[in-house]
Amino acid sequence: MTQSALDIAFSRPRHERPYDNVLGTIGWTPLIRLNRVNAGIRTPIYAKAEYFNPGASVKDRIGPAIIEAAEAEGTLKPGGTVVEGTSGNTGLGLALAAAIKGYRCIFTIPDKMSQEKVRLLKAFGAEVIVTPSAVAPDHPDNYVMRAKQIAHDTPNAILANQFYNQANPLAHYRTTGPEVWEQTEGRITHFVSAAGTGGTITGVGRYLKERKPGVRIIGGDPQGSILAEYSRTGVKPESAPYKVEGIGQDKIPGTLDMSVVDEWRTVDDRTSMGMARRLTREEGLFVGGSTGLIAHVALEIAREVDDPDACIVFVLCDTGERYLSKVFSDEWMQENQLLDPARISAGDALSGKEQGAPKELVSVAPETPVRQALGLITTHNVSQLPVIVEGDCVGHLSESALMARVIEDTKVLDQSVQHVMEPPLPVVDAHVDMPGLTRLLSRQNPAVLVRRGGRLAGIITRYDALRYITDGR
Repeated sequence: MTQSALDIAFSRPRHERPYDNVLGTIGWTPLIRLNRVNAGIRTPIYAKAEYFNPGASVKDRIGPAIIEAAEAEGTLKPGGTVVEGTSGNTGLGLALAAAIKGYRCIFTIPDKMSQEKVRLLKAFGAEVIVTPSAVAPDHPDNYVMRAKQIAHDTPNAILANQFYNQANPLAHYRTTGPEVWEQTEGRITHFVSAAGTGGTITGVGRYLKERKPGVRIIGGDPQGSILAEYSRTGVKPESAPYKVEGIGQDKIPGTLDMSVVDEWRTVDDRTSMGMARRLTREEGLFVGGSTGLIAHVALEIAREVDDPDACIVFVLCDTGERYLSKVFSDEWMQENQLLDPARISAGDALSGKEQGAPKELVSVAPETPVRQALGLITTHNVSQLPVIVEGDCVGHLSESALMARVIEDTKVLDQSVQHVMEPPLPVVDAHVDMPGLTRLLSRQNPAVLVRRGGRLAGIITRYDALRYITDGR
């Protein structure tokens, strides 16, 4: 008899004894094999699911480590304040530890980060100050510089300083690295991560290379970050804006040991976000754009290695719940031109039509006078007007053809549209993707009607389809 997933889940003991507090549940996150997004790839790929930590990210590991190091050094005293510039996840790791230990938290966070992260930090009692993203690293309003100033001005406060605090990579050297080694029984051949502070890739990389010098450490970097280019040339390039959160840099963090990383690969926002969605829909791994970037690199490496005896491990940085308003919002993805046209449905295209376009389908009945139909075309600024009978398209009027008829013979204005209408337009359901829809567009079919919920909901013209193709939407 085949065991069910539930039987397997309950066959192994977990959390057999109670914990003194939630910090005891950090670490020993599961390693999960990919099964679908890697179709056709022989090299096994495993994901280290860091969202199983209590704060749902890899940064849970460094929050307690940083605070405990400050306590041991005597710089953080009872009733003190922890200050940090964060992209959200480190702040939550610190807030978790601070909640248990009784410290106040003040965090600065760039305005490009999701509202989910800001609200989470506030939920844990932290004070959150949102700062502009589009400023230089040394600008007073940069989130790191702002945090430094707050720590300086606040009595009995420490700056967590995750970008330069060696407790950061040390936490991964002591925990994440040994876990990966033990979970793969030493078979790991490639470890793929990214760098925000560089703590994860540095700490894990150092540990694995001590145990097995031949292990390859590969870093993924967002297009616009300087890390990959600096590694290749030794020259710091100018950074550029990008949408992926929490990884990449416009400076070289002190916690990043470049010598540990064997290779860097750059990935664009569209690819990263698309892979995050695929991991969620095809593997059940609910993750954000940074993980999508890392997974894409892991898949590239796996294809190139092409060895069933190799073992690739990559990091699932955090949970997709932090990105519901961004990566998992079709509207946000379309606005930022990040949604692959092949994955845009006809319904998506309707929702994303230009501002000012009619919200409801503009149509006429067969007995409508041509004069009235032309008035609708002019009023609503539409180029195609379907002729509808009991919810079905029986013909259509094309603005250019109809105007040509009227100019040729003004008596046409007083006829009903059934005498001048062209053949009916094709109809597709809202779930049909854009490639499927555009295949129906031709000289004879200048537009396609979209059916949603059993009724005709809108129209996609050749112009609408061309706009999606050229805008990359």
